[in-house]
Order: sequence, then C-alpha cells, then structure tokens
Amino acid sequence: METISKKHLDFLTDLSQNNNKPWFTENKTRFDQTFAEIKTFFKEIYDTMQQYDNVDKFHVHRIYRDVRFSKDKTPYKNYFGLHLGRQKPLLRGGYYLSIEPGQCFVGGGFWAPNKEDLLRIRKEIEMDDSELRGIVNHERFKQYFGELKGEELQTAPKGFDKEHPAIDLLRKKQFLVMRTFTNKEALQANFLEEVVGTFLAMRPFFDYMSAVLTTDVNGVSLYE
Repeated sequence: METISKKHLDFLTDLSQNNNKPWFTENKTRFDQTFAEIKTFFKEIYDTMQQYDNVDKFHVHRIYRDVRFSKDKTPYKNYFGLHLGRQKPLLRGGYYLSIEPGQCFVGGGFWAPNKEDLLRIRKEIEMDDSELRGIVNHERFKQYFGELKGEELQTAPKGFDKEHPAIDLLRKKQFLVMRTFTNKEALQANFLEEVVGTFLAMRPFFDYMSAVLTTDVNGVSLYE
C-alpha cells in the first residue's frame, strides 16, 4: 500500500518557502519524483473508491497556479490535491483530498451550487428537514466532520420565512463537510484507509443530495 512520507511534506514545505521559478527549476527532478509518488497514492485511493461508489473522474490538481486574476502571484501551489467526481447525472457530490504540511484535509460537498440546484435544496428543506437533519446529527457524521459547514446568508433567502424552524439550513449557500489531519496522522501507514473511510462517511449526505437534485419538488425523477 502506498503512503505519504515525510519527504513529500518536506518538498511542499521547501516549495512554500521558495515559491519562485528559479528554485522550482533547480528542484524539478525532485518535484517530478514527488509528484509521481503522490499520484500513485491518489490512484490507489481512486481504485479503492471504485469498489464502493460510482466514481468516474480522477483529477489531480496541477502544481502550477493560474495567477492571471489573482493578487497572489506566487507561481506554484504548496499542496497536492485530488478530486474524485461521482457519476452524473444521477449521483451528485465529489470527494476531495488535500496534502499540505500542517493543513491536510479530506472534504466534499457542494461548493458553488447553481441557483436552480440551491433553490431545489432549499425547497426540500423547507418541506421537510428531518432527513437531512438526521444525517448531519448522526453519530458517525459528527465523529468525522463535526457539523455541516459552508457560507451562509445573514438572513432568510428571498421567498423563505425567516421564522422557519430550519432557517439555519435554509440560510446556507454552501453544503460542505471537512475532516483535518495532522502531519503525524497523514504519515501513518493507515492514512489511505482513513481517507477512504472518511469519503464513505460522506455517502449518506451525498445520496440525500443526489435524490433531491435528480427529482422535482413532488419527488418525480427528472431523468426518466
């Protein structure tokens, strides 16, 4: 089984302290070897997840930053990122893993739902929030993620009652989950198993959102 090693984190630490083209060019061979090993680790996660979910996308983030519209002009990312997309259109949600010294995390959810999807989610919550509430209050969900995260409105969204009992969920603009790992945890031999286990803990949440986003407000499938 592939693992994350100290040399992988050390490379990223050095890169963050020397985020410039001359240093990167001088250390390109070191980067190539590190990146190849990280991709092997990511690929094993992907292969393992295919046993449990319909994952159809394997995307490893490029190390090069797009600085065209950013005030931060440092040319390189100081992390390695993996995204695994679920098979659309019937399955929604995506799994994400970030490897960064001191800030490793597993995350997933709905970062920027379009206005139609966001309205559909809110309509479902408005009608009955018990299923989603049951998922995010479940012992396993709380053990892995603590709580449902994401940006929120200051007040009720347009067209919704600010006194609604589920206003805490209705105000959300994002629906995200995240679990962080220390460097020590990321370097453990069972880190891959922990990542996969964390991904699988997201499934009830993803399956709920998939059911909502593939049906109308009457529960009729949009894809039949």
